Amino acid sequence: MQTSLQKYYDFLRIERQLSPHTLNNYQRQLSAVLQILQQQDIQRWQQLTPSVVRFVLATSKKSGLHEKSLALRLSALRQFLNYLVVQGELKVNPATGISAPKQGKHLPKNMDGEQIQKLLDNKSQEPIDIRDRAMLELMYSSGLRLAELQGLNLNSLNFRTREVRVLGKGNKERILPFGRHASAAVQAWLKVRLLFNPKDDALFVSSLGNRISPRSIQKRMETWGVRQGLNAHLNPHKLRHSFATHMLESSSDLRAVQELLGHSNLSTTQIYTHLNFQHLAEVYDQAHPRAKRSK
Repeated sequence: MQTSLQKYYDFLRIERQLSPHTLNNYQRQLSAVLQILQQQDIQRWQQLTPSVVRFVLATSKKSGLHEKSLALRLSALRQFLNYLVVQGELKVNPATGISAPKQGKHLPKNMDGEQIQKLLDNKSQEPIDIRDRAMLELMYSSGLRLAELQGLNLNSLNFRTREVRVLGKGNKERILPFGRHASAAVQAWLKVRLLFNPKDDALFVSSLGNRISPRSIQKRMETWGVRQGLNAHLNPHKLRHSFATHMLESSSDLRAVQELLGHSNLSTTQIYTHLNFQHLAEVYDQAHPRAKRSK
């Protein structure tokens, strides 16, 4: 088995001309695989089956190897076995069709309450700043996705009940509460919106009067974050993630927060099957740091 590995390393070094660093990575991963196989008294590469490959991955995971390293180990093994197939030492590659463990998604760092306060503490009366502040307040107030914010129309908001109707992923509609800070900010924007000569009923429009684009929202948020002195890059997902984090920190009702976020794994064909709006509004009132709604 070691002889086959050495021939493969020579192939990578001479034919593929891999760098010493990359070659070392292959050697490290395949040496670990060989050790696991020998502990199971497997003496020939021809003894490998899909079950054995899965056993190698499971053993590697138990030893503390993380998802990214597991994927690298499987890739190294699969490529080596492909080499053996080409060389005629194997008829088929037993690692074909075996997937590496899914790597966990890394959520962006959220902003704390002081950073949110710093971000939104801007009293500029420039129309474009009034618009941007309204977008930021509403996005943070209701935990909106970028596309949900961008797609809002004038009739999407009910200021009497402080509810916003959004169209989320999969064209699923949900109704969310928003707080008094967001309400005041959006109403201030509506007073100057006509200065932009809006061409339709989009709630937020660009300087040309068209519905503001997702990229424009992202750029305006970046600019706003820098201007407000944040020490971290600001983007829509970070603001939504901050909403979720702050709500979860202040509330023990995970299901309600997930319903507010519109996560697909809790969505059904009917809106609020598990949690009615009144319950969501109560959790929101008790937990959101900037959106305490007066009775």
